[in-house]
Amino acid sequence: MALNIPGLIVTIVFYLLVLGIGIWASIKSKRDENETQVNHADTLLLGNRNISLVVGIFTTTGVTMSVILDLSYTVSIWISAAVAITYTLMGGLYSVAYTDVIQLSLIFITSWLCVPFLLMSPTSVDITTTSFNHTFQAPWVGTLSADRAWRWIDIFLLLSVGDLGFQDFHQRTLSASSSSTAKLRCYAAAVLIPTFGIPPVLIGAVAASTDWNLTSYGSPSPFERGQTGLILPLALHHLTPPYISVIGIGAVAAAVMSSIDSALLSAASIFSSNIYKKILRKKASENEIRWVIRISVVLFGLAGTSLTFLHTGVMAFWVLGGEIAYIMMFPQLVCVLFFSFSNGYGATVGFLVGFFLRLSCGEPLLGLPPVIHFPGSTLEDGVYVQYSPIKTICMLVTFAVILLVSYLSSLLFTKEVIPDKWDVFQVKVQHTAYTQLSTEDDNSQL
Repeated sequence: MALNIPGLIVTIVFYLLVLGIGIWASIKSKRDENETQVNHADTLLLGNRNISLVVGIFTTTGVTMSVILDLSYTVSIWISAAVAITYTLMGGLYSVAYTDVIQLSLIFITSWLCVPFLLMSPTSVDITTTSFNHTFQAPWVGTLSADRAWRWIDIFLLLSVGDLGFQDFHQRTLSASSSSTAKLRCYAAAVLIPTFGIPPVLIGAVAASTDWNLTSYGSPSPFERGQTGLILPLALHHLTPPYISVIGIGAVAAAVMSSIDSALLSAASIFSSNIYKKILRKKASENEIRWVIRISVVLFGLAGTSLTFLHTGVMAFWVLGGEIAYIMMFPQLVCVLFFSFSNGYGATVGFLVGFFLRLSCGEPLLGLPPVIHFPGSTLEDGVYVQYSPIKTICMLVTFAVILLVSYLSSLLFTKEVIPDKWDVFQVKVQHTAYTQLSTEDDNSQL
């Protein structure tokens, strides 16, 4: 297949548009920084806590080029990464937030624009007839048996509650101009996010209802070839007119870049603020932190892009990141917010216990066999599959360990059973400060 020139032109225009908005946002961030004389790191990482409600709503929500444009996989990945790294490097959260507006607008408009053409494809049958009937493949709705119910509940909790542990979510809420604005962002995003998920579901249903032998793709189907991960670009390319598939490039490319820039800024902020500033260089100057953020964006961008070429695929890393947030970060977030006695000892031990417990449960995507076999573990096609809610079990164990170790360590240090010189996390100081604060609050209420 020859290079898709119209598609290439549309993609270049889209990338130039996004890059231009990113550069404009970086100029705006520098102007605001000079006018308000605020901390430069605060401007880069939190947008000077002045991101408007509309922009914040968009930024809280969210391989196509190689399929549709017939560019090599490597070239497509590096082009997308280079654009995202460039505007994130220049403007920080300002650039990420304002480019997300155009990116997510394109996702919403173009994805819904493609749906009618897919539903009217002459090679596809009515998706309602294939929802529960075996036509070209198994029914796309699927069934939920009793032995799989706990696994579905496990995945649902990971995708819903586990996302609260992601740093980029809190970065967006902290960038709000007020607490009420932050709350409105979350409520609005909760309503908008499901609308972005409807077109992919419909596209998947159409793909499952298509006789691929009648398309330019041919047979066997993508499902039989193991290319279900590429079903979106394949459906756009083979089931819609050329001009619609070209427009669809914008939707998927926007979705990819919206995720890339958020991940880059999140990783850079964690390293610069939580590791470099608080552990490695506590007396680092403002200019030094500025360069650390810039270098971090580039290094994390290059490292993340390189990981996409491993044979395990991007999906394995997405699953790994989601489970880390759910099993090891979410319990710590809850403990910090609602349990005053939680401390560094509990967080450290809980993290390690949760990490090794999850490894012991195994993970087929990473080729890890299970050491612990929970009830319902079965061998399917030579791979052990755990049907128990292992992710939630690991999360609850982590949560319990954090509370238990925090309580015991606090008790041992405050009772001076263990000498103060061994108190690395200064639990006794933390306990004394909290007691004084509680006493002052009680007196003020009187």
